Amino acid sequence: MPVMVASENGRRGMMAAMMLLREGGSALDAVELACRIVEDDPDDHSVGYGGLPNVLGEVELDASIMDGGATLRAGAVAAVQGYGCAITLARKVMEETPHVLVVARGAERLAAELGESPQDQRTEEALRRWRERFAERGLTPGATENLRSVARILTRPLNLQDKIYKAARVDTLGTVNFIALDAQGNLAAAVSTSGLGWKYPGRVGDSPLIGAGNYCDNRYGAAACTGMGELAIRAATARSLVLYLKCGMPLVEAGREALRDLLTLDAAEGQYMNIVTLTPTGEHAGFSTVPGKQYLFQRAEMDEPQLADRLMLE
Repeated sequence: MPVMVASENGRRGMMAAMMLLREGGSALDAVELACRIVEDDPDDHSVGYGGLPNVLGEVELDASIMDGGATLRAGAVAAVQGYGCAITLARKVMEETPHVLVVARGAERLAAELGESPQDQRTEEALRRWRERFAERGLTPGATENLRSVARILTRPLNLQDKIYKAARVDTLGTVNFIALDAQGNLAAAVSTSGLGWKYPGRVGDSPLIGAGNYCDNRYGAAACTGMGELAIRAATARSLVLYLKCGMPLVEAGREALRDLLTLDAAEGQYMNIVTLTPTGEHAGFSTVPGKQYLFQRAEMDEPQLADRLMLE
């Protein structure tokens, strides 16, 4: 019976993808479709079109997709500018090249060769937020005399507790991820992001890195991450959780063991990591290093996705 899990911002994508799964569609097609819908949404500033720019005002997209089948196929792109649909480009890397990861100018060249039309991913709303961030820090928008220092200042959490208290959207660490189990018993996982808001140009997080932000194996399960990507890279979070499942841990204990790995990293204030996971039997869970986080899940018999609380260490 088809099942999907996703990050909290994946509702519309999940509903469309579940329709495809109910009709016998593949998990791989489902996660790509779900990601595409979020990537095209200009109101989601953590993914695709309208994503938050880097320190220079440029939107750079990262994405990865993984097939849990016998050969563990995967494809990814990173630091893509001037083209949308990063998840579809990642799938093209998987299916039409001998590579797993293609980045920056190479990924843009590949998009052009595949017939994709260039599209500026910046929106006026995203640029407004970019300019406001400089003003909040007392900097002139576009000031780049010392780019390393400017990026470090801009990416520090700004009144994070006030934003949470006011229920404001904190999406500077945002990403979307989807994991699907289809009627044939195949798993697939997809992750897409515009990365850390106001990042240093060329910064790549965990989303396009197989084993860090995305991992999928039909035999044991799949996991995908959102949050401060550097943490998942250092702990190889997605692969670690699946490995703990391989070692025979129950799902909840496997997720909490992955959280223990993350908590040893001494993350800075405002940095967190979320994980979603799905097993070959349809068991699912979400985990987080901070309280109050949720994830989406939907089974084929459900009319709409539902929210569930992510688990933390006890």
